[in-house]
Amino acid sequence: MTAVLDRTTRSDQTEELVHELAVRRRRQVLRVVVGLVVALLAVMAVRVLLGRYTVTIPDFVAIVGGAQIPGATFVVMEEKLPRAVLGAVAGLAFGASGALFRRVLGNPLASPDILGIAHGASAGAVTGMMLWGLRGVQVVPAALMGSAVALAIVLAASAGRHGGIVGQRFLLGGVAVAALGTAVVTQFMARLTLNDAHEAAVWTVGSLSGASVDRILWLGAALVVLLPLGAWLHAALQPAELGSELAVGLGSRPVPTRAAALGVGTVLAAAATAVAGPLAFVALLSTPIATALGRGRPHILAAALTGAVIVVAADIVASEALGTVDLPTGVVTGALGAPAMLWILLRSRKVA
Repeated sequence: MTAVLDRTTRSDQTEELVHELAVRRRRQVLRVVVGLVVALLAVMAVRVLLGRYTVTIPDFVAIVGGAQIPGATFVVMEEKLPRAVLGAVAGLAFGASGALFRRVLGNPLASPDILGIAHGASAGAVTGMMLWGLRGVQVVPAALMGSAVALAIVLAASAGRHGGIVGQRFLLGGVAVAALGTAVVTQFMARLTLNDAHEAAVWTVGSLSGASVDRILWLGAALVVLLPLGAWLHAALQPAELGSELAVGLGSRPVPTRAAALGVGTVLAAAATAVAGPLAFVALLSTPIATALGRGRPHILAAALTGAVIVVAADIVASEALGTVDLPTGVVTGALGAPAMLWILLRSRKVA
């Protein structure tokens, strides 16, 4: 009887410990998410209110309310505010996409830009401009098609005999697809008129200069649908990290869930690329930074918010760092991401 009571007591203590750990984890995630929301609002405020043309908070409130202030209204409503909002929603999409790719593929270098997905979207967008005269949000379907083709090629190149992804083949396939996408973009840009080539340049380096209400609304609508779905898939894939057999034993379905997560991640990356261009390394950097903030606990919402902060902060640097010179935002994210990628590679080698 005493032994039974001891086992019952130990079981109760284990359940209490597991519950306490779960509560702590939720609290930690909530703190990280709230902190990132505050950081995002702060960088967006800096982007809109400060810089070469400063706007006071009372003037900003009046402008948003419909007041017409000569000069200030145009700068805020046509340039600063649209760029800040588009940067935020594009960063959310890239960050969430990177979190899904990393959870599915289990590799620190797994992201849409490294695997050629963003390059495929760029190639699709520029191809649509060249062959069918698409402009603005009309290029979105072409970008989605290009990213789908890129993903199909990478998966076909990395698939093993039993349908799984083998070793580093997906990285090599992604590098090859990225090079192919870049070649397609360069070839078609050479055939465009000067004005069209300037617009197509958005899909070579990534820029928020083409921010508009249509692009913001389109990508925002996509996020409303895809971000909750991606969060559910990201959580559903957690048991798969313990191994496929154990995951199946726990009631998970890792194979179709992985496929769905890759599909959602691809659409997120393609949608963001279609409206802002392939902002290099945002998807790659968002997940490790969010994981570090969460003390080793990856969460897709934290990764998405981290991506948003990175893009808006990079746009501040791109538009203000060199005085009157306005750099494409992708130049800054690329400059930040290149050494970060080298650091991830060196860290991976040490762990191995």
